[in-house]
Amino acid sequence: MEVTEILKKYSADIDQEITAALEEVDPETLRQASEHLVKAGGKKLRPSLVVLSAEAVGGQVKSALKTGAAVELIHTFSLIHDDIMDQDEKRRGKPSVHVLWGEPTAILAGDTLFSKAFETVMRSEEDGVPAPTILPALNALVDSCVKICEGQALDMGFAERTDVTEEEYLNMIFKKTAALIAAATKAGAIVGGGTPEQIEALSEYGRLIGMAFQIQDDYLDVASSEEDLGKPVGSDIVEGKMTLLVVNALARASEEDHNRLLTILKEEGDEHVSEAMEIMEKYGSIEYAWHVAQEDVNQAKQLLRDVLDDSPAREALLLIADFVLQRSN
Repeated sequence: MEVTEILKKYSADIDQEITAALEEVDPETLRQASEHLVKAGGKKLRPSLVVLSAEAVGGQVKSALKTGAAVELIHTFSLIHDDIMDQDEKRRGKPSVHVLWGEPTAILAGDTLFSKAFETVMRSEEDGVPAPTILPALNALVDSCVKICEGQALDMGFAERTDVTEEEYLNMIFKKTAALIAAATKAGAIVGGGTPEQIEALSEYGRLIGMAFQIQDDYLDVASSEEDLGKPVGSDIVEGKMTLLVVNALARASEEDHNRLLTILKEEGDEHVSEAMEIMEKYGSIEYAWHVAQEDVNQAKQLLRDVLDDSPAREALLLIADFVLQRSN
């Protein structure tokens, strides 16, 4: 089965839970702003991971749907606020929430999604999840929300620095990107009734594929085509971002190349993007990033094989780990 089919398998049920969570939001403008990005599509990767993790430990799909919906609500909240901070005018091919409704309403829409996420998890008892099980699942999501904010703050701080270390960078992407994916797989295993060993392994699986997902984004920015990416190649360089490739190249480069790469990163425009890519290529930084992502995925897959019995859900999780590296955008 293709990964896109796996993700579609649960998307209708997840969407139904999200609609139920938001249908009574009032006034209508706030409800429309809150629903906008959810209705614009998206892969539904994170909620699918919740459901698959529950199934992989022997749980029922129904028990995980509200937690899956909650994870998608949190993810969408973070996207709305990211778009405001970055002043991005489009998301998923549609105008951003703040473009359509203004920044104040967009902030409120994000806050609404954030709040509704926790309310939705707490309603899991309606689907047969025991109350004592809900609390640790909720705790996993709350912890990830704090980390998302920390990761965003770290990322913003990196924009002012030229001495970011690889360890600092990996910590930032863990918090900003991987923490919610780890929370999705952990919470899914919890509501699915997994053992402590299974819950820990699935949490780590989520962290590893989350790390690989972000590193692959860094890699694709210079190794993919504009057609596949849907944006110009090297846009991270134009924006002066401290990606794993840049951090690695700056650490390895000669003084001359180090200074030249920093100069290009600070420039306006894309005139010297190819030169920056040549410097990263020269020091093996592009290949290095790909290998780090590959190693994360290999470890994630091994964890699943070590603690989970063979099942369609485990097979789907293995396929999703590979998909993280096989995607082209």
